[in-house]
Amino acid sequence: MTDQIVEMMNANLASTIPIADKMGLKIVEARRGFAAASVPVEGNGNHFGVIYAGVQFTVAEILGGIIALSTFDTSKFFPLVKNVDITFVSMATTPLRAEASLDDETIARVAAEAAERGKANYTLEAVVSDANGTVVATTRGLYQLRAHNR
Repeated sequence: MTDQIVEMMNANLASTIPIADKMGLKIVEARRGFAAASVPVEGNGNHFGVIYAGVQFTVAEILGGIIALSTFDTSKFFPLVKNVDITFVSMATTPLRAEASLDDETIARVAAEAAERGKANYTLEAVVSDANGTVVATTRGLYQLRAHNR
């Protein structure tokens, strides 16, 4: 089931977030409470030979939506981003992988609150690492799960 979700998300990326598709961003894992995405070096460099900051931001930020889509009832709710802060830790010169997770307690709280109030906020911390496992950036994002009919 997880592989089917990932394939579907990647197939829809070009129409849902065209710039992420153009970056070569790929969702590599998507399951309840966990998401990971990757982005290549090719085509994503900047003027001094490292991966552009906006690409690093995108590979991390997209995880808030991916987790929501693979964790909550998409027939009732959709995710949106309210705020994301990023800290650049090291130069990025290799393909990148970003990962984030939500614990079971947070998932239960968000699901209950969204069902009751029509929306619920959740905070997600992501880590962006290079091919050697070196952390190159971290993010802290505020996302919202919102009912379709509100």
